Amino acid sequence: MSIVPADTSATKKNRPQVNLTVLRTEQLSPHMVRVVAGGDGFADFVNNGFVDRYVKIVFPQPGVDYPSPLDLWAVRESMPREQWPFTRTYTLRRVDEAARELAIDFVVHGDEGLAGPWAAKARPGDALTFTGPGGAYNPNPEADWYLFAGDEAALPAIAASIESLPAQAKGLAFLEVGSEADIQAINAPAGVAITWRSRKGTPAGSSDLLAKAVAEAEWPEGTVDVFAHGERGYMKALREVFFKQRGLDRRQVSLSGYWAQGRVEDVFQAEKKLPVGQI
Repeated sequence: MSIVPADTSATKKNRPQVNLTVLRTEQLSPHMVRVVAGGDGFADFVNNGFVDRYVKIVFPQPGVDYPSPLDLWAVRESMPREQWPFTRTYTLRRVDEAARELAIDFVVHGDEGLAGPWAAKARPGDALTFTGPGGAYNPNPEADWYLFAGDEAALPAIAASIESLPAQAKGLAFLEVGSEADIQAINAPAGVAITWRSRKGTPAGSSDLLAKAVAEAEWPEGTVDVFAHGERGYMKALREVFFKQRGLDRRQVSLSGYWAQGRVEDVFQAEKKLPVGQI
């Protein structure tokens, strides 16, 4: 079955294109690579003030002749959708305005997927084109404590959120990864306890470790601010914990599926409009 690039409601005005150059890469763990990019195109990057900032990375389709230089918005206006470049959504792990560079962390599982293999092979001088950033989450400064939950796909967003907290912040974080070798250092406030759960090689999206860890944890007293993102099935299980078991108000919870087991992003995005894709 051929995959058609995902449709979008974004526009050139609210998601401008940014053209950067890969400066260096870092192997963070066996299954995660950080790509640091910058260059003259950084002048076109407009920070949006959110901790959870995401961009749509552009991947031209092989065998399709695109105008040079590539203008994604012009392509979408002039070419049929099946010839559009593919896009993949990624969180900005770090933005350094002074150094004029930013970092994006990629989960890599061999040749699986589109963005992971690209990141594994990325070298200084390679082009990195994306639109954005978008975003909507900042930790609520009025919360008594914070709860974070997610798998490795959400690890960059959760780590960035934890590291943005004030030194006196308190909270719990639950992170699921493929193996203990995938655990990373996070510069968390002393009052934020991080619990790692390893699938011990079980495929991502196929365990109940994350939901069980959150459900069985001893929650602190007070008003909680929740950030839970990751695989769609995981998030549906956590929805039951947050709203049915704990009775949280929806305004306290940022809950989102970043991906779905067995789905490429284009199919996953299309399913968001259907009952199966709604969280």
